[in-house]
Amino acid sequence: MTSLPSLMPRLRPGPRRAERLDRLGWRAGTCFGAYGVRLGVRVNEPTLLERLKPHLPQGWRPLRSPLVDQIFSVWLDPAGSRGRVYAGRRRSTRTGDVGEALAVLESEIRQSIAARARDRTFVHAGVVGWRGRAIVVPGRSRSGKTTLVAELVRRGAVYLSDEFAVLDRRGRVHPFLKPLSIRGRGGCDRHARRLDVAELGGSAGTAALPVALVVLAQYRPGSAWRPTRLTAGQAVLEMLAHTVPARLRPEASLAALERAASGAIVLKGERDEASGLSQDLLGMLDQDTQRSRVGEGEGRSRR
Repeated sequence: MTSLPSLMPRLRPGPRRAERLDRLGWRAGTCFGAYGVRLGVRVNEPTLLERLKPHLPQGWRPLRSPLVDQIFSVWLDPAGSRGRVYAGRRRSTRTGDVGEALAVLESEIRQSIAARARDRTFVHAGVVGWRGRAIVVPGRSRSGKTTLVAELVRRGAVYLSDEFAVLDRRGRVHPFLKPLSIRGRGGCDRHARRLDVAELGGSAGTAALPVALVVLAQYRPGSAWRPTRLTAGQAVLEMLAHTVPARLRPEASLAALERAASGAIVLKGERDEASGLSQDLLGMLDQDTQRSRVGEGEGRSRR
């Protein structure tokens, strides 16, 4: 099993400094990389590092050098009653729950990777696979994307992510695996549950898939699903609003989105509960696959 290195992280040379934080009594640290981004975590309580590994992103690897692109800091008050999490110089949270502090740290690490990764384009979206093709559900927090992903998984779809569609330069979507985050009643973050895909009776994907269906579905109680079908150009503009590095790397982001949308069905509308919609979406993909096979067969017969 890969172990975390014991390294106190240091920022690469540049203008970004956090001198005030640097002077605090940090006693332990570690450095790791993921998606080409170098990250470090430092703590004032060394036992926190023992609890860090489950909160690291998929595909992380230990680093031998302490030089990193961003430092995250977790400070526990001496009495252990309060914890603070910093992303660079910015304080992300102050809480009396160590578990909540680590959950915030995990989220901040994922957001940093999404913004800084060079060879991947991260889009806020849920993703599942169905018969070798991907269904992508872009959406902001509380838009209902995790609920729809969970229902699709219950119906047999393969789980890829409930947070990011990770696109490569060819427009294929890669797994970004993490437990599904199911919020409490009223969308409460504090009481959110971490749900493993196996608890839904499903399985996690391991391979990149071409995008077959993009579903821009905003949850509205009592609404009927009467979607509008968008062109590829309209789809790119819609997805761009959910793309993390759109301002930092606009050309690469646009290229990945265009390739992802070029062969996909793109639907936009309001929805009610996820159960009926999930069945409709899987049935639509099955029909599209069947039509494609018929068309390919007719093309071969004419030749």
